[in-house]
Amino acid sequence: MGESADTIRISTIDSIPYVLRDSIYWEKVIVQKDTIVRYKRLEVPKTRFETRIEYKLKRDTLRMIKKVEVVKWKTEKHKNTKPNLWLFIIGFVAGFAAKYLMKFAKYTL
Repeated sequence: MGESADTIRISTIDSIPYVLRDSIYWEKVIVQKDTIVRYKRLEVPKTRFETRIEYKLKRDTLRMIKKVEVVKWKTEKHKNTKPNLWLFIIGFVAGFAAKYLMKFAKYTL
């Protein structure tokens, strides 16, 4: 939507009086002028077909972006399959400590 221009040709008929042997005569003169008309913004409304195509393109790009994000998420999820060893070691030590302390408890569970 930029600037556009049209050229309009305006034709007018003028009459020029002149005197010849004590009588007045009129002569027709056609004058043409060119005028340039500039439009700052030119906006043409879209047809129903064009809007349908535009909406379909937006919908399809959103679907493709969604698919790409799902694939990224799945690859990141499977990339970090290494188990957390520190959590395993702390749980193992806590289990042995609880068993050792239960030995000295007055009442058993």
